Amino acid sequence: MDYFLHILVIMTVYTTLAVSLDLLAGHTGLLSIAHAAFYGIGAYCSAILAVSFGLGFMLSTVCGILMAALVSFVVSFPSLRLHDDYFVIATFGFQFILFSIFNNWMGVTRGPLGIPGIPEPVIFSWKVDSHIEFLAFGSAFAALAIIVANRLSSSPFGRVLRTIREDEVLARSLGKNTLYFKVAVFAVSAALAASAGCLYAHYITYIDPTSFSMMESILVISMVIIGGAGSKWGPVIGAVVLVILPEALRFIGMPSSVAANMRQVFYGALFVIMMMFRPRGLVGKYGFER
Repeated sequence: MDYFLHILVIMTVYTTLAVSLDLLAGHTGLLSIAHAAFYGIGAYCSAILAVSFGLGFMLSTVCGILMAALVSFVVSFPSLRLHDDYFVIATFGFQFILFSIFNNWMGVTRGPLGIPGIPEPVIFSWKVDSHIEFLAFGSAFAALAIIVANRLSSSPFGRVLRTIREDEVLARSLGKNTLYFKVAVFAVSAALAASAGCLYAHYITYIDPTSFSMMESILVISMVIIGGAGSKWGPVIGAVVLVILPEALRFIGMPSSVAANMRQVFYGALFVIMMMFRPRGLVGKYGFER
């Protein structure tokens, strides 16, 4: 029972990540490969503040979210002036830089040794220490991310984002400062990703750089594309599919060492199939086939 609850908790983390990336990729048309970096910023910032400075979960999480938003501002101004493939390459470089920092800054992140002993969340007098409590807690994070994304999408701000996605020149001709809107949505997306990182760190109680690698970014991109970019429930469906289905490998008698590699094969095969036959995803409104 605990195993299934654990899978559901991880699903809430990835749902938050997928929804946050969809704001950027699905609604604005900006495909970022740096999402795991912001996920990691939230996790590391929250973990370091909690372990080294004794900050509580709520304060360390707020700091992690603000740090990710601040870093996104620094990164976004040069990178968002680029278009299409050049923007993707810029975010690739940022992901590589952040992963190198996580992996080599021994004095702060402890490098490949990771950070152990991260305390479980305590909200006022409530200590979240069971799987069912973490599931409720993670569901609240995911629900908040979905609400924020849907509210932004249905607002005038969201309509401008979709105009930028379809025709940025048209958006500029209507008097919209497109750079401002892209920087703003980039910051919101990074902040939501960081919140997922904070939740993950305090749930697992240990983090190391492997959880925030390029493969993690590609996994989240796959969730958005397979579920359907730019739709209300597409990222949620993508997260559910790519968390649950690979776990079936555990029940067919495959050795764990082989199952780990087969999981990557499964992700890649499903991604290729969807891009070939349904590039808009299962319920998507916007595809990356253009």
